[in-house]
Amino acid sequence: MKVSTKGRYGLRAIIDLSLNSKGDYVSLISIAERQNISKNYLEQVFSALRKSGIVKSVKGSQGGYLLNGNTSEIKVGDVLRALEGDLSVVKEDEIANNKIELCIKKNIWNKIDEKVFEVIDNITLEDIINEYNKGNDALMYYI
Repeated sequence: MKVSTKGRYGLRAIIDLSLNSKGDYVSLISIAERQNISKNYLEQVFSALRKSGIVKSVKGSQGGYLLNGNTSEIKVGDVLRALEGDLSVVKEDEIANNKIELCIKKNIWNKIDEKVFEVIDNITLEDIINEYNKGNDALMYYI
């Protein structure tokens, strides 16, 4: 499995949204500026996230995007699947129906998928935000 630019940028953008929304809608332009990602590219990313129900949007000058749920409920796997589709190492239709290929699928590809899914489906946005905030605490200087 290789995560595309869409998946990597989308994950960065949704973490940015989570950190900066504070219950308010966040504009794509503000995310684009903070993350140095094209606004047009983010429109495609957020369209997929909205269709999957991860974010909700409001149009207009005071509009933007907001998470459609708590950060503790949204898993990294949800975001990546919304943006990447099937995350399996080898797609089901790429496997020939012969004994060797089926044995490889069972003993290698399925096990890789299980481990990847175990990781991405057990990390929430809240987990990432907590780790991010720990890193920020290390940079605080008190006088």
